[in-house]
Amino acid sequence: MTEPWLSADDVATHLGVAKDTVYVWIAEKGIPAHKIGRLWKFQVSEIDEWVHSGGAAIDDGSTEPS
Repeated sequence: MTEPWLSADDVATHLGVAKDTVYVWIAEKGIPAHKIGRLWKFQVSEIDEWVHSGGAAIDDGSTEPS
């Protein structure tokens, strides 16, 4: 059985973040995403591996509030 493709909304819900955060991570953090037409699609196994490897970690030089 193949793994279903998820939308940005689905990934945001899965990770408990805003959809805008998912788009920022595409542009700046290298979250594994595949563009299909105008849409970004994701596989949950790739997303989980990326998170576990520290891909979503905040950088020391971040402008995020502490």
